[in-house]
Amino acid sequence: MTTVCHRPEGLEQLEAQTNFTKRELQVLYRGFKNECPSGVVNEETFKQIYAQFFPHGDASTYAHYLFTAFDTAHNGSVKFEDFVMALSILLRGTVHEKLRWTFNLYDINKDGYINKEEMMDIVKAIYDMMGKYTYPVLKEDAPRQHVEVFFQKMDKNKDGVVTLDEFIESCQEVR
Repeated sequence: MTTVCHRPEGLEQLEAQTNFTKRELQVLYRGFKNECPSGVVNEETFKQIYAQFFPHGDASTYAHYLFTAFDTAHNGSVKFEDFVMALSILLRGTVHEKLRWTFNLYDINKDGYINKEEMMDIVKAIYDMMGKYTYPVLKEDAPRQHVEVFFQKMDKNKDGVVTLDEFIESCQEVR
């Protein structure tokens, strides 16, 4: 079996496309290559790396959703460019960019809407990731309650789905 190696096109291009400096990109690339010597990461490796941050829970489902959001080419692998573009949005993007990225993460079936089933899957994945030993102890129906609260706040026209516009508008409202 041969290992496919990938090298990013050039740091200058990535610097222009992201909110990172050339030096920051070099540091990020070193770390990426350290974890993924081939220059690409598949979903299984991504899950293993992500699981290290949540040793008391099962992060595999949430990591799957994250991986899918990072895998913009939908080819089962994440290149350094994919990783750094998403990281740029999440760390240094505008509020609107961050909200759009998060909406995309939650819109599991990519139909342009977040429905209650998708939100329940995300919330359950977050609870699984946190683990059983949270404080205060979570009640059995906590995920369902969180989804109900989410939809009460977000589903402005009460049609059972949350659009990108509803999501952004609701997230930007001052309490």
